[in-house]
Amino acid sequence: MYSHILVAVDGSDNAFRAAQEAIKIAKLSQTSMVEIVYVVNVEKVKNELLRAGSPETMELARQRKIAPVEQALTAAQVSFQTTILKGTPGPEIVRYANEKQVDLVVIGSRGLNRFQEMVLGSVSHKVMKRVQCPALVVK
Repeated sequence: MYSHILVAVDGSDNAFRAAQEAIKIAKLSQTSMVEIVYVVNVEKVKNELLRAGSPETMELARQRKIAPVEQALTAAQVSFQTTILKGTPGPEIVRYANEKQVDLVVIGSRGLNRFQEMVLGSVSHKVMKRVQCPALVVK
């Protein structure tokens, strides 16, 4: 099975559903470990800081986005670790997954329509195209 499963989270409902799928897959093997990856988008840090008011408040907001996934993994008794990366989410997830040679990437879909995806691109689409392992996109 998959021993190293990377699940990308951003605090969205789709990311949480992706984590639930990662849990299902991880529970198929006792040797599976899920790595939660949250990417601090360097292009949006300034706006985040302005909204948060302080670095500590900003960090707390990030932790709140990750906490439900950590709680679900703990409740399911699935081994996990959390990794915080900095960069542009799509390329950073791809770089990290390829570098760490993960066995499976699980990521939520943002639900963009075809026009939005064509113009903006989506993180899940970018990851699917460039990651060097199987990937699962969860709606």
